[in-house]
Amino acid sequence: MKFAVGFQLFGAKDVPFSELIEPYKDSISEVFFPWQDIPTGRSAAATRHGTTDWTAQARTEEELKKLKAMGLKLDLLFNGNCYGAYAISEKLSNMVCSVISHLENAVGGVEIVTTTSPAVAHIVKKHFPNIEVRSSVNMKIGTVKGMEYLADLFDSFHVQREYNRDLPHLRELKAWADKNGKKLVMLANSGCFAHCSGQIFHDNMVAHESEICEVDNMKDFMPYVCWRQMKDKANWHKVLQNTWVRPEDIHNYEDIFDTVKLATRLHERPTMVIDAYTRGKFFGNLLDLFEPSFTSATLPYIFDNRAFPADWFEKTASCDKNCHKCGYCKSVLDKILVNTENF
Repeated sequence: MKFAVGFQLFGAKDVPFSELIEPYKDSISEVFFPWQDIPTGRSAAATRHGTTDWTAQARTEEELKKLKAMGLKLDLLFNGNCYGAYAISEKLSNMVCSVISHLENAVGGVEIVTTTSPAVAHIVKKHFPNIEVRSSVNMKIGTVKGMEYLADLFDSFHVQREYNRDLPHLRELKAWADKNGKKLVMLANSGCFAHCSGQIFHDNMVAHESEICEVDNMKDFMPYVCWRQMKDKANWHKVLQNTWVRPEDIHNYEDIFDTVKLATRLHERPTMVIDAYTRGKFFGNLLDLFEPSFTSATLPYIFDNRAFPADWFEKTASCDKNCHKCGYCKSVLDKILVNTENF
């Protein structure tokens, strides 16, 4: 089992991303990245409020060349949740083909394309049949039926996050995938709330972020469900009910996933995340590993990763997920919540 990590153009403390991850290259198989300002599951890479970093493309290409030279696969993201009026257009097809063809000439090509769009999957399958097409985790595909419906378009599937702690179900998906020549990928460190009722709204906002940032938005409305919840300390135990897997528990998935994705595209300390999961241990505030992280919402309190009970994984990987009827995570929060002002 190896890791797929998210590319950062600037890296930490202005150190090139390729240099940051070079010490971990033996544990990494893939690097996923967006292309400049094309809508993806995160903010635009090169332009903010009309100001463009005109060096971004050249620097990105140079970094991608170095990553390929390290033996890492490149995973190009077309995982925006909305492409508006161009969702099934020839314009979209031309744009996708143009980017992939350019990267073939500029850096030696990409091995994988990850997308939320069946239309983009169709485009890649039609024009670039040698590229692996992967469903984005934001498609929320978590059943055999879900994979069957799109088996002609996708070679691999990011499994819906909400099934990360259901190993029997994951092994059922794995059996189908093996039988049908498909691959499964897990996202291990998502900070997103499980079964978030605002995910579609949020993902659509991100796809249109360049437009949203240029208008006069409401000042008294918090659009993100998770941050609304985290305003109240009484809700903090819900973080424990989410989909992330601790570094100490990642070994339990070795017979299911060849590749585990680590969200690091926007993380302030990507190497901290990579180091924790490659070592299988982390001594610190568990919230610091997530993207998004809720560290700022809980300070001066932290979630001490060392204080988790020994039965944490066994309990959460076998429970019925009826969290509203159970008090286990609340009891665990009492054990791991530390007020740093007392240090």
